Amino acid sequence: MRYILLSIYLCFSISLTKAQTYEAGLIIGGANFVGDVGSSSFTRSEDYFSEDKVSYGVVLKWNRSPRHAFRFTAIRVNTFGNDLRSDEPKKLARGYNFETDITELSLGLEFNFFEWDLHELKRPLFTPYIYTGPTYFFTNEFYLDPATNELAEGESTSNFAIPLVFGVKGTLSRHWILAAEFGARYTFTDNLDGSAPDEIVSPPIYPTFGNSNMNDWYIFTGITLTYTFGRKPCYCNF
Repeated sequence: MRYILLSIYLCFSISLTKAQTYEAGLIIGGANFVGDVGSSSFTRSEDYFSEDKVSYGVVLKWNRSPRHAFRFTAIRVNTFGNDLRSDEPKKLARGYNFETDITELSLGLEFNFFEWDLHELKRPLFTPYIYTGPTYFFTNEFYLDPATNELAEGESTSNFAIPLVFGVKGTLSRHWILAAEFGARYTFTDNLDGSAPDEIVSPPIYPTFGNSNMNDWYIFTGITLTYTFGRKPCYCNF
């Protein structure tokens, strides 16, 4: 029995050392809002941070083949909109601004452009990748207060989004992977900034403003650091 237990222990230790089927780690970065309030830019770096606001979360991956992985992320997104950061004279004149937190849960598929086989790690690996999948988020409503002509925070709400994420990743060692990514989230609402109060109550009791034909976006850009572990999979079955 002693030798059986020792053999089981050694096999288990080897499997943890040699195999990297799963990844778990942290994600951190900044967020930008694109809607009817603030800048309309997706790429200006100064639009991604407000004072000490940082977005952060966790990421889990199941590397199901060298080309794809199932991925789950939970991110606390801190974003904001400020008309004074816009280049449009109309927005600069009115001066609306808001700041909000978004809790995002996303489950989807990550596709690797190059072979990503962590079990045959004879040299450092590097690959660009894309990600998308069903995403649900929780945040607070906003509305334009007629008494102050300022945006005010309302009750909690939730909705769906579609992420379009592009990134690059590489191995730091056998067990550590560093990635950088940029991802735009198209939401199924136009009222993240309070510009479409008819989504709260119809007919609207608060003023509407902005472009009613375009829903809001929020964008996250950041880095992830993950640790790999797990048994060696049989890629031939899937």
